[in-house]
Parts: sequence; structure tokens; C-alpha cells
Amino acid sequence: MRIDVLMPAADSDYRLEAAAMLDEYRPAFAARGLTLAPRPWTDGPGDGAAAALALFAWGYHLAVAQWDAVLERWPVTVPLFNPPALMRWNTRKTYLATLAERGVPVVPSWFGDADAGSIAAAFDRFATDTLVVKPQVSGGSYRTCRIGRDDPVERLAEAIVQPFLPAVGDEGELSLLFIGGAFSHAVRKVARAGDFRIQPQFGGQLSATDADAESRSIAMHALAALPAAPLYARVDLIRLPQGALALMELEAIEPDLYPDLGDDVPGKLADAVLGALGQ
Repeated sequence: MRIDVLMPAADSDYRLEAAAMLDEYRPAFAARGLTLAPRPWTDGPGDGAAAALALFAWGYHLAVAQWDAVLERWPVTVPLFNPPALMRWNTRKTYLATLAERGVPVVPSWFGDADAGSIAAAFDRFATDTLVVKPQVSGGSYRTCRIGRDDPVERLAEAIVQPFLPAVGDEGELSLLFIGGAFSHAVRKVARAGDFRIQPQFGGQLSATDADAESRSIAMHALAALPAAPLYARVDLIRLPQGALALMELEAIEPDLYPDLGDDVPGKLADAVLGALGQ
């Protein structure tokens, strides 16, 4: 049974890295009679696939209109995981506002065009001297910057503005991974000293960790508030200065599931795909 895996565009600089990461999943899928076939996400669905996974659709944030069109036109005859409607909803970080309205504790956020006036207001709104500004559609800290009160402001349309949270360099972010509707494992991500980005390419340190009752409760609340149930998802939490955990991000498109930091992650994903297909 062939499962297409949406990958970076053919001309992407990240296609080789994605291919190497996909190889980590092949043995577990093959053991269950599933063949993983890489396919650039820009090509849309392929003929003859039993289903498709969007797990490595890196770079969609650089061609948002095309990404939206691929999802909007995805045929129901080829099940896509996660569901196209969920991924369209998850594409723009404005989903955080919806989750906050549904009672999920979310990092304080403002959405709009970032310019000198709106940034000045955000400093006062969040009672902070440091902000983080990023596009509403982003990935891998793309165009994400940290701004102090005296720093120049570069205008950014359709931005999300949040207070900088010192916990990112101390306790770090806590990522809870869910596969097939069940909690799989947790990862702690700590930014390098002096930085605010937790990705390894920026010096962030990743390690396996435990998820306590508070973090699991928030993560489950966030997942239950989604417009559709995901086959896989990563829930990123961070501690606010007041001491409570809050949702930083919920990634249901192309999250790194950190297979090297969990127990049989590829096998869990393969089983979830089979279960979703009624096998």
C-alpha cells in the first residue's frame, strides 16, 4: 500500500534533509506493508496512493497562496493526514486567538500589521520591554525577531506580536507529541544563551523529558478545541512569568515528531495511518 509523503518543493534547499528524515520512518512503515513515496507538496495528490501524509511539507509558508490552493482542491478519494481543512486553519497563527476564545491558556498575542505605532502600543499592552514579532504564516523562526523599546521597527504585514518570555532560555519550551489521538512523548527545547530561538540550527538544545499532569491537561484541552481531530500533532507550551504554562504553538501540519527522542515513533505513526484507513 503506497502512502505519499508531501515533501519540500523540488527546488527547495531542504529537500535532501527532509529525505534523510523520511528514511527514519521507512522501516516501520514497510514492516506494516506500507511504502512511503516522497512527493513535492507543490505537485498536489498523486494517482494510486492509498493516502498521503503532509509531515514534510516544508516551505509552504513561502508560497501560502499555492499551499492554500493545494489543500482546497485536495480530493476526498485520497485521505490526507492531517485533514486539509484542519491544516488550512492551522496555517495562520490567528488560530491561537480561536483557541484562546475556547478557553485554552495561550501566550498573550496581538495580531495585525506591525509598525512603529502598533509595536509601541504592544510594549504597553503587554507591560514588557521586549517583544517577539513574526509573520502569521511562518516556520522555523522565519522572519522572527526580538525587539526592545529602543530598537528600530521594520514594518511587517499580518504579524503576530507577543511578549518575550525569559523561560525560553531557562526551563525552555515543552513539546508534547500526540499520534493517533494518544500522547506519545515529550521534548524540552532550550534556546542558546542570548538567543530566543529554540531550533537546533540556532543553537537550541533538545532533550527527552516527562510531561506532568498540568502540561498534559493543557495539551489535551487544546487538541479538543481543534476544528478536527489530528492524526498527529505537536503542542508547544511555555511558562509565563506568573508561573502558569500557556500554549505557544500547536503544529498540525509538518511538525518534527522527534523520533530519536521517543519510543517507536515511526511505528506509532504507521499504526495510526493504518487505523485511520480502517486496516
